[in-house]
Formats: sequence, structure tokens, C-alpha cells
Amino acid sequence: MGMIGGTSWHSTIVYYREINERFNEMKGNGVNPELILYSLNIELMRSRDWDRIQAKYLDIAQKLTQSGAEGLIICANTPHGVYEKLQPQIDIPILHIADATGSEAQRLGLEKIGILGTLDVMEKPFIKDRIQNEYGIEVIAPDEQDRPEVFRRIADELTRGIFLEDTRIFYLDQMNKLREQGAQGIILGCTELPMMFGPEDYDLPLLDTTRLHIEKALKFILDQ
Repeated sequence: MGMIGGTSWHSTIVYYREINERFNEMKGNGVNPELILYSLNIELMRSRDWDRIQAKYLDIAQKLTQSGAEGLIICANTPHGVYEKLQPQIDIPILHIADATGSEAQRLGLEKIGILGTLDVMEKPFIKDRIQNEYGIEVIAPDEQDRPEVFRRIADELTRGIFLEDTRIFYLDQMNKLREQGAQGIILGCTELPMMFGPEDYDLPLLDTTRLHIEKALKFILDQ
């Protein structure tokens, strides 16, 4: 499995550790899967220059393919904005984080879910529309006036390894607002958010995109 991480390195560590730990639990002590990790500089994503981002991800994906990767995971939500242009240009599958999330929401019988994440995740179609179109589940984002602050706290705090109680309270308030709009669950659509919230922290299902994506990667690895 090829892994493209670094956005942020804090959540990439979670991906790497939990893929190995879960594989170890499934296959027995003392074994681990073959992984190739490319960790890029998060400043690329902070630029929001999608032409540069797409070119870089294509270069990385080609290098990982040439190194023997049989499948790829992009270890964050926002960079999945490159998927539609990237997947047709490489010969191995990219396991989409929205598929991991949508299938779990479907399994839980959810019909309408809220999403928290970066501006691109909340406003662009690459996560929301894929879940709506492929899994028949409506996805709603915070109010337009709240989105910049949802994003700012991710960019300025969470991706830098800063986890403040005030920010935790802010996100809980956003979850409550989404519930008032009919959300039956909440997508933690930034791979740092699950480092702040567990399933016990809210009384609606919290869809942990990191761990759902890890489960999808493990299934792929075990099926090879």
C-alpha cells in the first residue's frame, strides 16, 4: 500500500500506527504490512493552489506506483480534491475516503449527515457530492458565516498539533447547529478532528474518517 501523508503529519502518524496495529491484531503478533509512505510538506495544501497540488500528487502517485505500490491512500480529506484528475492517470486504485465514510453512514441507516472540515471539504463537491450521489445520503455543512472559523481553527491549530478546550467547545456548538438542521450524524471531515473527539463525546454518530479510511485500506491489503 502506498500512503501519501503529511497533511498533517500528526494524523499521518495515526494512519501508520493504526494500520500496523490493526494488521497485527488480524494476522498475529510479529507481522506487519508492506507500506510505502511519502510525507509531503503541508505548506503545499495551505497554498490552496490546486494546479500545484494536483501536479505534486500526480508526481508522488507515479513514484509510489513505480516503487511497487498496488493501491494508494491519501491520508487526509482535503487532498481528495485531486482524485478525479489523478485516478485516470495512474494504473492502481486510490481508495477514496468518501467511500469509506459513505458506506459506514449507509450501514448505520443515516439519511442526512453534517460535515466539519476545511473550506474545500465543506464547500466543494469531492466529498459531499460523492457521498450524496453514490450512497444516497444528504450532506450538509455549517452555515456560511461559520465556515471560515471552522476552517481557521483546523489550519491554525489542529494541523499544527494544537488542541484547545475552547476549540473543542466551538466544534460541539457546530455539531449542535447541524443537528438542529436535521443531521443524524456528523462527519469528522478533517483527519485531526478525531484526535479531539471520540464516539463517547457526542450523542449522535461521529463518522471518524481517519479510522474508516484505515479499515478500507486494511481490507484492500488483506484481499491482495
